[in-house]
Amino acid sequence: MEYHTKMKIKRFFRKPVVTYAFLFIQILAFILMTLDGGSTNTATLVKYGAKFNPYILFGEWWRLITPIFLHIGFMHLLMNSVTLYYLGEQLESVFGHLRFAGIYLLSGIAGNLASFAFSDSISAGASTSLFGLFGTAIMLGQTFKNNPAIQQIAKSFGTLIIINIVFGVFSSSIDMAGHLGGLAGGFLIAHAISVPNPMKHWRKKRIIYGSLFVVIIIILALIGYLSASTAIFGL
Repeated sequence: MEYHTKMKIKRFFRKPVVTYAFLFIQILAFILMTLDGGSTNTATLVKYGAKFNPYILFGEWWRLITPIFLHIGFMHLLMNSVTLYYLGEQLESVFGHLRFAGIYLLSGIAGNLASFAFSDSISAGASTSLFGLFGTAIMLGQTFKNNPAIQQIAKSFGTLIIINIVFGVFSSSIDMAGHLGGLAGGFLIAHAISVPNPMKHWRKKRIIYGSLFVVIIIILALIGYLSASTAIFGL
């Protein structure tokens, strides 16, 4: 491979390529849904993988992932896409491509499990993962207290968290369980898979946070299973 080609590839991977990929997937999904009944159509949303408790109960656990990339209406897509670009551009450079992807997807799953456990509504949107990125910013602020750049990022994200939570409290259309589940999931998983540190106490800390994340995931899955079973079968 020629030197110039290698340099182009290196420059490309310095960009937030995972963020770009996630943006592409959700925009493509929105176009497909728009052409196939509309992104606000309930049947279309369910068809493309929105969170729908009865189907999750019957084994379609992949619906804990697919809602991350689906959006209900153009404004929903636009707001989440702008937020993803802004957050992703900063956080992907801090964590690296693979860790950023892991945080985004796992916090989204945590958020959708919280929604499965505490909300019967059909839901979709990247907000579960975006709140996971907010949780990641809190983790950075706590971990790198002597880094002015990180502290500035944490403060700006903290303001966004407060605004979104307040807005969610006064809006019946917002899935607060999903948002808070994503926030907690992002905070925990960011601790667990953050940049490696050779110090023993840091490794122990990562194991503790990772274990806590797994325990919460299991608890939410059990609560969701019992809640959905009661709602459907009256058990």
